[in-house]
This record gives sequence, C-alpha cells and structure tokens, in this order.
Amino acid sequence: MAGDRALEIIRSLDGVVDAFYLDRDILERVKIEESAVKAAGEVSVINEGVNQALERDKVICIIKDPRFRPPPEPTVVLKSTDGQVMGIEVFPETSEKYLEMGDAIFVSDGFVMFPSVMPSNGQGENFVMPPIPFPELSEAEGFRDVISCSPSPTSDDMIRKWHELKPNGKYASILVAYNVPKEK
Repeated sequence: MAGDRALEIIRSLDGVVDAFYLDRDILERVKIEESAVKAAGEVSVINEGVNQALERDKVICIIKDPRFRPPPEPTVVLKSTDGQVMGIEVFPETSEKYLEMGDAIFVSDGFVMFPSVMPSNGQGENFVMPPIPFPELSEAEGFRDVISCSPSPTSDDMIRKWHELKPNGKYASILVAYNVPKEK
C-alpha cells in the first residue's frame, strides 16, 4: 500500500522523530484553527499549504528535529491583498541575493521586506504560507499531488495533544499530503 510506503520513506529521513497519519477529525479541527490565525499587528495569515493539504487523500504529520533538511522554497511570504510580494522568507544560502538588491530590508536573519512594494488602492497585506514540494515522495512511487506545509503553532500544539505527545520546544511539525491513485 502506498500509505505504508510513505511512512517508511518519511521515517527514514534524517531528523524525523515521529511520523503518523492524521484522521479527518483532527484535520477538521486544524482547518478551524488555521482560519483564525493572526500575526503581529492583526495581519491575517493564510495557510494555503494547510488548506491544500486538507483537500488531499492522505495527510501525514512529521515531528522533526533540527537535523531535518531545510525547505526547498520559502515557507512564508508577505503579500498585498492585490497579490504583490512585499516580503519573503530567506535562507542563509539565498540571503546574498537580497543583500545585493538594494531595495530589500532585512527585518530578521530570515525575512526580507521590499519597501518599494506597496499595496494598491490602500489595500492591506497577508502572510501567506504556500504549499511546498516534498520531493522524497515521488510520482514514480505512486504518490500524486504531493505537498508539504507548516501548521501554525496553535495547530501544531493541537496535533501533538491529539497524538498524545508531550510539548518539546526542540521539535517542529510539518504536514505532508498526497493523493492516492484511483483504482481502474
């Protein structure tokens, strides 16, 4: 079964402490929680990754430690409500690119803002958490529409309690979701 293979692949990765499937009950609770998340200054957070994961056939939660590989793409983007990128997560290997831009301001080691980008017509902004590729589960192995994402801290806590895990500040969670090929 593809599902068993998914857990086998994921559990073999460096930095994976635990991995388990989430059932529809906890996923519904996560959906409700994610819809209420706000960032500092009451900026809305739209977790597109979680929203798309909830549409997949299977969702696995990975509990990871710092040895787990970094994401292949930025996991947080600040966008104006008209879709312009106003800020983006950066990684040590990509920060040089933004240092050379001239119109980027580092607000932390891991996030850069573009002050020249302003929302049009007085629109606002949202933090968007996009779906991220998860190349370890390949189409060749029978996994379709694979994505990964980070749940909000409150959803992470909810999932840990549901799975009866003790709080541990050294670990973080990632959701990996995929579709199962339809039987012919």
